[in-house]
Amino acid sequence: MSITSKSTKLLWAAAAGRCSFPECWERLCTHDTGGAAPYTIGEMAHICGDRPGSNRHNPSQSDLARDDYLNLILLCPTHHRLIDRRENESAYTVEMLHAMKAAHEAKVLERLDIDANPSKVNIARQVLVLLMENRESWVQYGPASAIARREPHNEEVHAVWISERLSVIVPNNRKISDILKVNRLIFSPVEQEAISSFLIHTRSYERWVQDDISYSAVVRFPTEFEAMIKGAADAGAQ
Repeated sequence: MSITSKSTKLLWAAAAGRCSFPECWERLCTHDTGGAAPYTIGEMAHICGDRPGSNRHNPSQSDLARDDYLNLILLCPTHHRLIDRRENESAYTVEMLHAMKAAHEAKVLERLDIDANPSKVNIARQVLVLLMENRESWVQYGPASAIARREPHNEEVHAVWISERLSVIVPNNRKISDILKVNRLIFSPVEQEAISSFLIHTRSYERWVQDDISYSAVVRFPTEFEAMIKGAADAGAQ
């Protein structure tokens, strides 16, 4: 068996592309490469070791369970090596690693918490920051980016784009959706249509990222939503 694409995506998305070791928070996708192709450094570590003799190996665990998201933790290379050193097996137990993973994923969710604000201008500005971050990820690393066109068969470039979708775009879409759901009544009836289109887009996009549907089933990003948010954000400009 091997780690499935679905488990990989679930793990990277839940960890927001960051090392799960306490106080590390290292971003596991390297962008500043001096003109070279960006690359990922994240490692999907097995909580119960994948081979006989490896740390925390459970011989009664099935191959399917061994490579499942529930038995994986996303780490930087340094901390992956640390937990897998033979002398550290008693320090980094199965229970501790599960707790470490849970704490990290809770931290990710906490950072997505919303600072509710009744002002349409401030809500739009919060959303706009996230939209622009998503757009920059698309421009820099998406299929139509300069580096993707220059190196169309570079697997590391493609891996970075997958990482951006999981650690930037999907979490940002979730936060935007939550902001809109909490504050939706502030927007006018005309604006509600654009909001509904965006929410449908984000749900279908995330299902595609998680391999639940094909790309052809993804509802396209509604440009009218971006225009609406920009207009609302600019309304408070002096």
